[in-house]
Amino acid sequence: MSDLKKQIQDAAVSAMKSGEKERLKIIRLMTSSMKQIEVDERIELDDARVIAILDKMVKQRRESISQFKTAGRDDLVNQENLEIDIIQEFLPQALSEEEVDDIVNKAIEQTSASSIKDMGKVMGLVKPQIIGRADMGEVSGRIKSMLSTNQ
Repeated sequence: MSDLKKQIQDAAVSAMKSGEKERLKIIRLMTSSMKQIEVDERIELDDARVIAILDKMVKQRRESISQFKTAGRDDLVNQENLEIDIIQEFLPQALSEEEVDDIVNKAIEQTSASSIKDMGKVMGLVKPQIIGRADMGEVSGRIKSMLSTNQ
């Protein structure tokens, strides 16, 4: 069993014992997402896959937040933010902008990327290093701007 998965299960037990119903509900969402993939794919998740699942959950909530803001549903925005906060407790520490730029610059150097056409090569190197630690949409935008200024 992955260490991260065990940590999440321990957090569920802790939340249950302390009566934190809202936290427990969100942790159960996380565990059910992991269990679904394990059952569907007949695999045991490793830490990298658990991080990818949690990262996807955060991304889904960010998308929901933008839709809820448009609809003026502050109550739902607050709920989604709470869920993001709890999910992020189990993700690796976020990278600073400088760290992301450093990773992107090294990937551009390694792939000898010179134009936007090389975006896929650069993303292929960058993604495994930053998944769960930075917003992929923002990183993608950064890579695009760096590659378009290199032309």
